[in-house]
Amino acid sequence: MCRHLGYLGPAVPVAALVHDPPNSLVRQSYAPRDMRGGGTVNVDGYGVGWYPAPGGPALRYRRAGTLWSDENLLALSRVTRSGAVLAAVRSATVGMPVVDTACAPFTDGRWLFSHNGRVADWPESVVDVAKTLPVATLLTLDAPTDAALLWALVRSRLAAGAAPGAALASVVAEVAAAAPGSRLNLLLTDGAVLAGTTWTHSLWVRSGDGAVTLASEPLDDDPRWREVPDGHVVTADVSDVDVQPIGRG
Repeated sequence: MCRHLGYLGPAVPVAALVHDPPNSLVRQSYAPRDMRGGGTVNVDGYGVGWYPAPGGPALRYRRAGTLWSDENLLALSRVTRSGAVLAAVRSATVGMPVVDTACAPFTDGRWLFSHNGRVADWPESVVDVAKTLPVATLLTLDAPTDAALLWALVRSRLAAGAAPGAALASVVAEVAAAAPGSRLNLLLTDGAVLAGTTWTHSLWVRSGDGAVTLASEPLDDDPRWREVPDGHVVTADVSDVDVQPIGRG
């Protein structure tokens, strides 16, 4: 079902989020603590997105394969510092391609996006939802996957002026109605705000000391980690965390 994290705060080495914590994304790729029946490991790809400068466009590194075997990313993560990071490891749904372009984070300008979960009865269940997008958008998806379609749906709402949390909540509500039983745990940032959803899977938040982290699992034993209730959307920055229920239509 994948694992992901987002961080906003003082600039830190990317490795301090992805590689170094006791329950880092590296460890979650081969020994996740809480997959909730959605697979056992996350070894089908990984990616990291970060912002070299506040307010600027995001950079991204993503690959198919296993995170722990990428010495180049480890070296890059040791010397790359950022105050805004989104990273993920992937467990591919059966039948979906294992290729670089299917891996999160997906990006567009200043936005970074990840999906932890699956759309039930893909793709038939969301044919009508997909029809709401321009044909050109569908023809240029990063990959023929549920995550790429979800990102296109979120982008369309952001382009229409929706706030990050509202964009995610709207997509979750629409897709959940069309495809009951889906797992729709989305994560989004523009480098200034983090937004995430819980829909039949886990998300935890830690805030304090001028920083906030959202993650599928706590990265360590810090007592400030709090689990977000299922069916909620979180919108956070370095000074505030807001948690609201997602309407179920």
